Amino acid sequence: MRALLVDRSAPAGLRLGTAPEPEPAPHQALIRVAATSFNYGEISHLVPEAPEGTVLGWDAAGVVERAAADGSGPAVGTPVVTLAPAGAWAELRAVDTDLIGTVPEGADLGAVSTVPVAGASALRALHRIGPLLGRRVLVTGATGGVGRYAVQLARRGGAYVVAVTGDPETRGDTLRALGAHEVVGTPAAASEPVHGVIDLVGGKQLVEAYEKLSEGGTLVAVGHSAGEPEQFPYGALFGNEGRHDRTVASFYLLGCTNLAPDLSLLAQQVAAGELDPGVSWRGGWQRAGEAADALLGRRLHGKAVLDLDAAAA
Repeated sequence: MRALLVDRSAPAGLRLGTAPEPEPAPHQALIRVAATSFNYGEISHLVPEAPEGTVLGWDAAGVVERAAADGSGPAVGTPVVTLAPAGAWAELRAVDTDLIGTVPEGADLGAVSTVPVAGASALRALHRIGPLLGRRVLVTGATGGVGRYAVQLARRGGAYVVAVTGDPETRGDTLRALGAHEVVGTPAAASEPVHGVIDLVGGKQLVEAYEKLSEGGTLVAVGHSAGEPEQFPYGALFGNEGRHDRTVASFYLLGCTNLAPDLSLLAQQVAAGELDPGVSWRGGWQRAGEAADALLGRRLHGKAVLDLDAAAA
């Protein structure tokens, strides 16, 4: 089968080649992949560390080629969106049925392929904050894949959304169109304290965002794109003067249970046009190096989608 293979002699460490077809376990379905979406962490961390010839990839959308032998999951021919620790960058992938969401017939599978890591991470992070109606939520790294979903989902949940981006003048209109009420360049610039933070940057921004939390507020650390340590100054964790009961939380998406309904819900909303997947780059798999370089160079604000059908184009 065709697959993107780790090859550090190739541009961005990836080349289009062939790999053995996976053999599903009884609780797994075999998926014929139509499209995948890149995530920054895959390109920046997994590709440089993986053995040569490895097939990586978390996100993929496609159609069930072979249903799970144990009877779980969707039937043959069902359009699906899938999440797994590896295997998305290939024509076929074997996926646990509890990590498969169903997709409406006729949906753009490329757009839907952005859902697993970005959409589900945003949704689970917002769940960790708690009820959103009438509350203030701040999102750092708001123009990235997870950030765009977080802004939209928080707004749909009834929150007042503060979006943080390094270029608020240029990106402000886009973020407001997604649902942000306020667009700022740093967490400290937010007009008022917030009840919740979705932090996708880490480092200094996480520390600064924590300072904006009101009493009882929760910061959920999801991304660490800054690559910097979080160093809290003395007094930052004091609980007096309106800072009582503030929380820093983290989670591992693949450690979460019951993800299939989340994937289905998000896919349905993307298919219906209710959520904008933020696809800012799209092409065939032979252009994977180009997409990876754009991600590493921070030239993409949103998601990069690769369509397998266009691999030979």
